[in-house]
Order: sequence, then C-alpha cells, then structure tokens
Amino acid sequence: MSSAQSTPDAPAVGARQASALSPFAQNTKQRTYLSMVWRRFRQNKLSMVGLGFLILMIIVALGAGLIAEHVTGFAPSDQALRLKFAGVNDGEYLLGSDELGRDTLTRLAYGARVSLSVAGLAVVAALTIGAVVGVAAGFYGGWIDSVLMRFVDAILSIPTIFLLLLVASLWRLGPFLLALVIASIAWVTLSRLVRGEVMAVKGRDYVDAARIVGVSNGRIMWRHILPNVAPVMIVWASLAVPGLILTEATLSFLGLGVQPPTASWGNMLTGALRNWSQSKLTVFLPGMAIYLTVFAINLMGNGLRDALDPRITD
Repeated sequence: MSSAQSTPDAPAVGARQASALSPFAQNTKQRTYLSMVWRRFRQNKLSMVGLGFLILMIIVALGAGLIAEHVTGFAPSDQALRLKFAGVNDGEYLLGSDELGRDTLTRLAYGARVSLSVAGLAVVAALTIGAVVGVAAGFYGGWIDSVLMRFVDAILSIPTIFLLLLVASLWRLGPFLLALVIASIAWVTLSRLVRGEVMAVKGRDYVDAARIVGVSNGRIMWRHILPNVAPVMIVWASLAVPGLILTEATLSFLGLGVQPPTASWGNMLTGALRNWSQSKLTVFLPGMAIYLTVFAINLMGNGLRDALDPRITD
C-alpha cells in the first residue's frame, strides 16, 4: 500500500531534483574555456582600453574611403601647393596639410589601412609557417627536428634589419610583398615556441589514446595537438604585431617599404622629416598614430597572455 502511494510522487520528486540541479548544470555549461578567457580578459581594464583603440583604428582603416568622401572631401593624392603646411585653423583641412598640400587626416586614414594590413598579413603568414614547422619538428623529432631547427638557427643568425634592407633595396615592394618579406623572417621565433609546446603535449594520454585507435599522424596534429598549442600562438601574435608595425614603418621611413604616393605612416614621416620646422603636425600626427597603435596592442597582448594562462583561476 505504501509503495503504491509513493509511486505517483516519484515524477514530482524527480522534477524537483532536476529543477534544483538545472542552475548548476546551466552554470557548468556556460563556463567554457573561451568564456573563462573572455571573463579574465575583460577584468583587465587597460587591456579593454587597448582593444577598444585597436578596434577604432581598424574601423578608421576600413572606412578610409568614407572618411575621404564624406568627412574631409579630399583623396589621399589630391595636392594643393598653395595650401601646403596649412594648420588646423585654416579651414580647408581638419588636421592640416603636408608639404604638397595633401590632407593629413585622409592620409592618416589610408596610412592606417596600409600599415595595419601589412602587419596583419605578415602575422598570418608567420603564424602559418611557424606553426607548420614547429608542429612538424616537435611531433616527429629525430632527423626532421634536427634539419628544421638548424634551418631556424641559420635564419636567426642573420641580422634582421640588414636582410630586410637588402631585399627592399633590390626590389620595389608593395604592401603585399612587403608583408611576405617581413613574415619570411618573423616566423622563426614562433616555430621554436610551438616546437617546445608540442614536445610537451605529444606524450599526453589523449594523444596515446588517439594512436591506439588508429588515428593518423596528420589528424592527431591537426585535431589534438594544434588546439592545445593555439594559446601560445595567439599570445605570440598579439605581442608580435607591434614589432611588425614598427618594422613596416621603419622600412617605409627609410624609403625602402611602401612607396609614395601610397600613404603609410612610415613614408608620411619621411616627408615630414625634411620640413618639420615648417609644420610640427606632419611629424607629430603619424608618429603619434604609430605610438598609440603599438601601445594599445601591447596592452591588449599583456591582458590576453594573462587570460590564457591556465594557472590563473576565476
């Protein structure tokens, strides 16, 4: 009799238990790795400021055409020699003009597009090459590791700036080729970092289990090892982009990178250097754009490094 009476109450008890456990299950489901990384990252106020400024610069770079058409009314190559070195109070230009009467704000926006695209393309190419070389060297080991790492050592022994100057002096480099040249020497440090991480990961139990069930080496590297070394690659990329921006600006400043009339922050400084006594803005504005962008990415990279650190818990 008692068992018969308890039977109708069983679904109700199960429902109450499910409802009591559901908040815990929902919280557990929501606490994914990416959500925890984002939670830790956004707690760093300086990193959020850096991220916001970088997003702003990307918007300016992507909207350079709209800025030229609807804000300044000048194309980046429009010249007016009678209005050269105009100040911000002269009415024609919002941020003044350069030695050829070209609008500074328009050229800053187009320069952001060139400088950021060169750095972005270079870091993507460097990530691809560095990941392939590092994963292959760390996973296979043996003679493959020896050959690849001695090749990396040979590239690291070459002075970077002199190699870039040599290549840039022999060929006229546009933004695309300049990004590939920079990436061709930027990947070596990443490959060594990735190799070390792969050597630490490839002996884990889940990798051995994948081998036992017959998973191919290529699939193990792509599905099991690469995702576990991705945080190292992301942090490296966030800290490498500022150096790539400075490298592009240096080469363009020396006249060996992006060539006029294409605007970049580096070649804007080249023209301003010869006439800095006549207009301080032509030096200050592109220099400040480089400084603030590099500083913002460094702030974001520091926060990202801390957010991806597995030793930090919520």
